Amino acid sequence: MPMPDVSSHSLAELTNLRDRRVVVTGGGRGLGRAIAARLAEAGARVLVGDIDAGLARAAAADLADRYGTDVLGVEMDVTDSDDVREAADLAAARWSGLDAWVNNAGVFPSVPIAEMDDATWDRVFAVNARGTLAGTREAARVMRDGGHGGVIVNVCSTAGFRGSAPGLAAYVGSKYAVRGITRQSALELAPHGIRVLAVAPSYVPTEGNQIAAASVPVPEIQEESLPLMMTSPVGRIGTPDDIARVVFFCVSDLSMFMTGSMLLADGGTTA
Repeated sequence: MPMPDVSSHSLAELTNLRDRRVVVTGGGRGLGRAIAARLAEAGARVLVGDIDAGLARAAAADLADRYGTDVLGVEMDVTDSDDVREAADLAAARWSGLDAWVNNAGVFPSVPIAEMDDATWDRVFAVNARGTLAGTREAARVMRDGGHGGVIVNVCSTAGFRGSAPGLAAYVGSKYAVRGITRQSALELAPHGIRVLAVAPSYVPTEGNQIAAASVPVPEIQEESLPLMMTSPVGRIGTPDDIARVVFFCVSDLSMFMTGSMLLADGGTTA
């Protein structure tokens, strides 16, 4: 299934997501909520999935009220394949298909390598890597069966391009895995008209990030990590909406000729 040529479309048409059907994981707060907001603003119908059902429903109600589109909030644990499959099926049944899926859910506990236990490592990879695979798999299944293609966007990290702050070995490893999943998925799914892209933010002070930074158990790691994460060549750190706009570009038809690409949204910190 060749990607359509949208060269004759106006900018208004290319950025219009009216009635597009989208799932955003980890969408109850932070980056996920900002992403869901921009997509809903552009007219998309959005399923907001989050492990915290209350956050998911509150975000969905707010976005539906603000933008007048159909937004649904559901409890979703991306480490549970049944949860992910049910969310995909719910979106497909509610809207007769699926056009885009954003794998955003992630965790990043800070533990030094010498103290890393198997359970922590496995938990990070279960959410960040296997959760991305599960979302990609279920999105691809629904899009392929619908016969019309779509786009999958994986929220990676600059940590997937180089070593990061001390204590983030599991996180760094999982985000390198997300890059690999993105590349391989793009190759395998292109014949079905499904594009796969990744957006790699640098540190953004979301609620989850701030809680995680404050909970670092070793003061020396916190003192060393935070200054590294709080600087950039452009003179400020990113905001959730800085990242959401890049994801919007990926979901929209502006990026129609792109697949397998990793878009750095990092204020130049990986340059």
